[in-house]
Amino acid sequence: MSTARESVLDLRIDEVPDPEEFIEAVMDWHFSPATGSPFWLERAKSLDFDPRQDVRTFEDLALFPNVTDTLRDVRVGDLIPQGYGDRPEIVGFYESGGTTGAPKRVPLLTDWVERIVAWTARNMDLRGDPRGVDWLALVPTGPHMFGELIRRQARLRGGTAFTVDMDPRWVRKCLAAGRADEAARYAEHLLEQAAFVLETQEIGVLAATPPLLERMARDDRLVTLINEKVKTIMWSGVHMDRDTRHLLRTEVFPGIGIHGGYGSTTILGGVDERAGLPDDSPCVVDAYSPYITFAVVDPGTGRPVEYGERGQVLLHHLSKSMLLPHNLERDFATRVPQPSGRAGDSLSDIAPAAVFDDRTVIEGVY
Repeated sequence: MSTARESVLDLRIDEVPDPEEFIEAVMDWHFSPATGSPFWLERAKSLDFDPRQDVRTFEDLALFPNVTDTLRDVRVGDLIPQGYGDRPEIVGFYESGGTTGAPKRVPLLTDWVERIVAWTARNMDLRGDPRGVDWLALVPTGPHMFGELIRRQARLRGGTAFTVDMDPRWVRKCLAAGRADEAARYAEHLLEQAAFVLETQEIGVLAATPPLLERMARDDRLVTLINEKVKTIMWSGVHMDRDTRHLLRTEVFPGIGIHGGYGSTTILGGVDERAGLPDDSPCVVDAYSPYITFAVVDPGTGRPVEYGERGQVLLHHLSKSMLLPHNLERDFATRVPQPSGRAGDSLSDIAPAAVFDDRTVIEGVY
């Protein structure tokens, strides 16, 4: 039988939990011997604090170490809370793009994926994006959750997603080895497949990464097809600078809603561009508080920078299915106030560090 504290983790999509009650419920769930995951119950033995007693606010999440590097080799089933029972509803095990080394792996459970997809659908409604149309997705599938989330978003909104296979790791290998021509040929191969779909099918929503959108913008045939058919373009995966965003929205694809997002395997999803931003502004993304929250911090001190200043992005994922607090990302952003009543920061002008964990960051097509 679920307790009052557990029920806070199962609120409807339109309900926002009390922050302190939510934090308390998350700590109880993930660190109770009856419900916590083998990973966190074992990890708790080495912590110098008691999460169930000492973590009461979002600021207290700074007590946790950054454990995301352990996701490269941990048995992924050990990350699933025991409170789900012997047969948890697992959508799949998904991996990061491997930008900074061996990929990290996380389990995606049904209750979380339904929540994040429904929240994204609500944001699309707020922007006036179309329902009942088919999608074309030029995003990583296979071991990457991006493709899974896109397919579910299309289905929830009454459409079906056409997909194009993409292996971002191969492109990064090509670029790292100095084989830029080979990477370019691979990108053209992706666009050729996209053209087959756009020429023969009625596509209302296009989901793609910024590098591929920029290549599409240089192809007159694709530009014509997109302007004739597509109502909404959604981009994510790689950063897009302000000038490119303005050009795409005002000159290349005028009249089409173009909206950005920011996602990460270690937050188990992504967040959307704030609705109503003008064409000449930077893309601002708001957190899905309290489940996904951001802080923008000084990389040297770990303290928040002032609003309007740049710093490194710190991510927290807190849900019934997963606990991944205090994850210092490879990205830098400008700190922006969240809408009233939400925890954490919003982000704008997101861009990767040139080097992260002593590795050169190569974005490629994703």
